[in-house]
Amino acid sequence: MANIKSAKKRILTSAKRTERNKSVKSAVKTAVKKVVVAVEAGDKAAAETSFRAAEAALTAAASKGVLHKNTSSRKVSRLAKSVNAMN
Repeated sequence: MANIKSAKKRILTSAKRTERNKSVKSAVKTAVKKVVVAVEAGDKAAAETSFRAAEAALTAAASKGVLHKNTSSRKVSRLAKSVNAMN
């Protein structure tokens, strides 16, 4: 355990950030999975609505610094490509 006050604070703040980041990443993964499941099922309406939610979640995660902006953009692009490829 740290003895210095600033180090103790760092431990607490990093634990808080880790929990927040974990929560955001989990929400993003769930949103992306919903799109993938809808695409595989062939449900275009559900895929489009879940894609909008996933895009918003990815953009928010990138703006908060949880994901790199290029990672977010890449994932959005791939999801859009899969949704648009549906008939």
